[in-house]
Amino acid sequence: MIRLPFGFAALCLALSAAVAAEPFDDKFRQLDELLPTPNTVRNAAGAPGHAYWQQRADYSIRATLDEPGRAISGAGTITYHNNSPDTLRYLWLQLDQNIFRADSDARTSGTVQSRDAWARAKSDEDGLKFDGLRRIFDSASFDGGFNITAVKGAGGQPLRHMINKTMMRIDLPQPLGPGAKTSFSVEWNFKINDAKVLGGRSGYESFKDDKNDLFEIAQWFPRMAAYYDVTGWQHKQFLGAGEFTLEFGDYDVRITVPADHIVASTGELQNPDAVLSAAQRERLRQARGASKPVIIVSQKEAEAAEKSRSTATKTWHFKAKNVRDFAFATSRKFIWDAQGYKKDGTDTMAMSFYPKEGNPLWEQYSTAAIIHTIEQYNKYSFDYPYPAAISVNGPVGGMEYPMISFNGPRPTKDKKTGELTWSKRTKYALIGVIIHEVGHNYYPMIINSDERQWSWMDEGLNTFVQDLAEQAWEADYPRPRGEPRKIVDYMRSKNQVPIMTNSESVLQFGPNAYAKPATALTVLRETVLGRELFDFAFREYAQRWKFKRPTPSDFFRTMEDASGTDLDWFWRGWFYTTDPVDVSVDGITEYGVSTKNPETEKAWKRTQRDAEPVSLTEQRNKGMARRVDTRPELKDFYNAHDDFTVTNKDRNKYQQTVAELEDWEKALLAQGKHLYLVDFSNLGGLVTPLVLEIELAGGKKYIERIPAEVWRYSPAKITKLIITDKPMVGLTQDPYWETADIDTSNNAWPRKITPSRLELFKTEKGQGDLMKDFKTPLKTKDAAKDGDKDGDKRAD
Repeated sequence: MIRLPFGFAALCLALSAAVAAEPFDDKFRQLDELLPTPNTVRNAAGAPGHAYWQQRADYSIRATLDEPGRAISGAGTITYHNNSPDTLRYLWLQLDQNIFRADSDARTSGTVQSRDAWARAKSDEDGLKFDGLRRIFDSASFDGGFNITAVKGAGGQPLRHMINKTMMRIDLPQPLGPGAKTSFSVEWNFKINDAKVLGGRSGYESFKDDKNDLFEIAQWFPRMAAYYDVTGWQHKQFLGAGEFTLEFGDYDVRITVPADHIVASTGELQNPDAVLSAAQRERLRQARGASKPVIIVSQKEAEAAEKSRSTATKTWHFKAKNVRDFAFATSRKFIWDAQGYKKDGTDTMAMSFYPKEGNPLWEQYSTAAIIHTIEQYNKYSFDYPYPAAISVNGPVGGMEYPMISFNGPRPTKDKKTGELTWSKRTKYALIGVIIHEVGHNYYPMIINSDERQWSWMDEGLNTFVQDLAEQAWEADYPRPRGEPRKIVDYMRSKNQVPIMTNSESVLQFGPNAYAKPATALTVLRETVLGRELFDFAFREYAQRWKFKRPTPSDFFRTMEDASGTDLDWFWRGWFYTTDPVDVSVDGITEYGVSTKNPETEKAWKRTQRDAEPVSLTEQRNKGMARRVDTRPELKDFYNAHDDFTVTNKDRNKYQQTVAELEDWEKALLAQGKHLYLVDFSNLGGLVTPLVLEIELAGGKKYIERIPAEVWRYSPAKITKLIITDKPMVGLTQDPYWETADIDTSNNAWPRKITPSRLELFKTEKGQGDLMKDFKTPLKTKDAAKDGDKDGDKRAD
């Protein structure tokens, strides 16, 4: 310990002034040079301005499923409302099915792993899989994409149009002025992709056992591209990663399918009498007020339907108001259950559709997970406004559309015994993906962000709220994303781009677009702002931008405006850089305030001297015969006193000093506080609050939280003064791993030993014995098929 003369405040000022000047990197400079200038459309508070506008597109569509041909044909009328201040001479539509054309940019611009990666492939973990190569081959031969057969004006006249890969431009016969609307019709057809083979966000799945198909149909009609104040027309090509940017509108859709199919769809069914039995309609009525899911189509009924093929058709009629897209699923294999949910401003039907292959997991968890999602998301966003929320089990692992989502996990069926089992991972993957995909109704189906430009605005925000909902499902839920400690490996990695990167240029898509923004918001909620400030601001963002189109700047500005906190440093570090958090505790020096009392101070100095290591010479001299010990007459005053003896002169000086002090100065000397100068380094570059766990002599521990602004004037190195009542025996930065610090080995004083395990392996002998391998008995085909490891069945 170092003793300070009275007046330690002056010392602190001196220490601050003594910091060497370094090139200054202002981590707290404002984002003005990065964010667009506020205007009347989007104001400086992050809210829609008084001149905010957005376009609208209403659809009337008729579609027919060709089940044997696995194709869709459709015809529709689009009424486009120009609410912008601009005159439009042409319109752009999205043709997302064209991603399945063999010559699409998504196909032709695709690359494979490096030559070195192919050469290193030694096992099934790093080698190319059968299904991977099959997808490459089949995608080149699949005759996919839209076949546009007609584009006509309101009067039936052909309209000039031009297809540019996944986009189509329609040239208007007359310019469309501000406030005007126009109608036109399109006719089309396309072949449905095998989603299990070609992937994609929709498609069909074929079941070999009962020779039926299950269709999940999306991106199935030409849809209006978005036109808005920030980008004009959003007509970036659809390459697969950047999803959709669409306009809100009303949909009137008629879907013709085989008469024995059950259809799940965006919107509300308009003709239940024509497509449902009396028993099914009654079950639906009961489900609306039920306390648990009601079976509308049972597994027994679905299995009976699987055995026949109706040659008749039925047309299912749906209407949906104020949605930005429309999707549906259809199959005779569907089991269907439903339960109503009504609370505050939400009055909806939670429904699940799944084949028997999904049971028993789907019957137990799907609809329950839908209702849980709505309950939780309503808390952090707004009341769910739509009349339905649907989860469908099919070939698509997880994909969202308004009111309907496609979700994949199922039990595993043993090929020999037929027994159904599932792993813990499958169970929670099912619950988690339903929460995530149903949650997308909020982000971006209602909070209508531009997914083609910024994937994180829907995936990251939704993953964050998903994490909150999963925590509310059960204690110790295996949270896949959101917990700061789980992003550490990614933050350590080299192959990164900032979160604020266009969707198609993102590397490590899952960590970057989902996990990192969700983790950032967790840190912001738990460590920077606190739950009360954060939750109010986050909900304010949702309320401001529901049924509107926000940009990143609107989110950043709203969070600052509603929380009353300057967060530019946070957005800059987490969203605009790839810097990680890595704070090092470099050193600690203890100081005590000198009491001026010679009795105390000289005793303290003696203690310090006695605590010094005994020299090796003195250790070896221990027990040596000393002359003064055998000749006491050689001892005098200095043998009884040392430099730490208190003299009367010392006492007189102390009395004089105390007499000159004021009462408050005397009280300050008597407090007996312990002062510690703690040095911190910001090795990672991302500034962060300090969360210090301080341990005192006697075992007491407490947390001291220091805001990130502590780095404002020196973003690389700082010294912090810690004052304690008792001696400090330990200090840990980020004790709960809440800041995503990538190296916790330098977070503690004294340093902590890092435990690990050493695995020992036997030396393998006799490998590569070609002669032995050659003489191994050959198994029969049946034995190989059955996995006969012992070779009991031999070839003749």
